[in-house]
Amino acid sequence: MTAESPDPREEPATVEAEAIPTGATAARAPLARPAAPAQFAAPPRRGGRGLLIFFLFVLLFFLAGSMLMNLGLMASLGSSSSVERPLTERHVALSQTGTNKIAIIEVSGTITETDGGFVKRQIDQVRADDDVKAVIVRIDSPGGTVFASDYQYHHLKKLAEEREIPLVVSMGSLAASGGYYVAMAVGDTERTIFAEPTTWSGSIGVIMPHYDVSGLLTDWKIEDDSIVSHRLKGMGSPSRPMTEEERKIFQQLVTDSFDRFKEVVRSGRPKFAENEAALDAVATGQVFTTPQAMDNGLVDEEGFLEDAIDRAVELAAIDPDNTEVVKYTQPVGLMDALMFGAQGRAAMSGRSLPGSLDGLLDLATPRAYYLWTWPATAGLGAPN
Repeated sequence: MTAESPDPREEPATVEAEAIPTGATAARAPLARPAAPAQFAAPPRRGGRGLLIFFLFVLLFFLAGSMLMNLGLMASLGSSSSVERPLTERHVALSQTGTNKIAIIEVSGTITETDGGFVKRQIDQVRADDDVKAVIVRIDSPGGTVFASDYQYHHLKKLAEEREIPLVVSMGSLAASGGYYVAMAVGDTERTIFAEPTTWSGSIGVIMPHYDVSGLLTDWKIEDDSIVSHRLKGMGSPSRPMTEEERKIFQQLVTDSFDRFKEVVRSGRPKFAENEAALDAVATGQVFTTPQAMDNGLVDEEGFLEDAIDRAVELAAIDPDNTEVVKYTQPVGLMDALMFGAQGRAAMSGRSLPGSLDGLLDLATPRAYYLWTWPATAGLGAPN
């Protein structure tokens, strides 16, 4: 009788040992059938479950990060005004116990914020502080948009007039174009513009970047099929070559802005008010070294920040032993830190980031700049 094959799902039967027959009986005894090999069940599949847990963990991580970012944004927007969170003063020079102050207002980076940004907050804090007897405008900037440069220039002049305090300019590595424009807020007071030995300044001029990518669009078989209310509504579009009519209009806008720039320079540099040819000779968009700028009347003296401080003390007629020089910094809280640096600051101020849709649209908008060299405009979204 043939034994049935064991079910692989069941434990193999235990083969009991039998007595081994001897003699003749042994010859007639059939050979014992070997037991079927044991079969082991496959381990349960855990890969799918583990992958699911991993993805759930990643999802929770991103949700938590998003919640923290939103909380940080709300906290910053709710508490970032200059009234609720005044700028922090930091001691720079002279007496730490002085009752008089000389405030350093920093203008750094590309000037693009249409509301003045950090520069305007510094101006407002000086305006509210009666202990400030003079201001040093520390400039390290390649310039920026026409509007933003003029905005900062206007409010610095207004501050000096309202508070009746002197302004002195101290130039850092670069005070070009819109940066030089802002420096003209000192007015016609003598010895008020100091540049360090390696400073580059000047670049008096206007640029309106325009890029014609129509050839590239043609290669990609893309057509501009925009619908406009008038043929000039789409002027400056990068999707087609500029017409002569459009070029004349843009040129007039640039010329008017350039005339405004030269008018501001004349108000801050008396030499040019009396010699138009001398101004035209330097208003070419060129940057100058400090010796060149001094020779051309763009800068008064070669000097560092401490030289500008000495001049501010002199103009304000105050005792240096009873005067503290301070600069301002923006307080940064924990929630601000969670906003991931530049992206968080841009979100809190409503600015566009390079690469964002708003940033790309802004780059496509014709705009005039008091800015040294056009490549710097490639990184502008809306804003220093």
